[in-house]
Amino acid sequence: MNADVHLMNTRTFHPLRVDGDAIHALALWLKANGSRQVRQAPDLRSVMSERYPVGLFTEDEVQALCEVMSN
Repeated sequence: MNADVHLMNTRTFHPLRVDGDAIHALALWLKANGSRQVRQAPDLRSVMSERYPVGLFTEDEVQALCEVMSN
């Protein structure tokens, strides 16, 4: 009966516990390869042509949409 009480008082470590060096290595990798890298802005005309069928918009409409999307 007392054995259950003693098991509750013992501290167990999380199985995924890592040391500081591993965290530092991960931070360096994320800094080099993370999602916060500056990315080149896509060409809006190519995005429009990939996303919508040909003939859906007139040339003037495509130009107006590209201007709106770039601002």
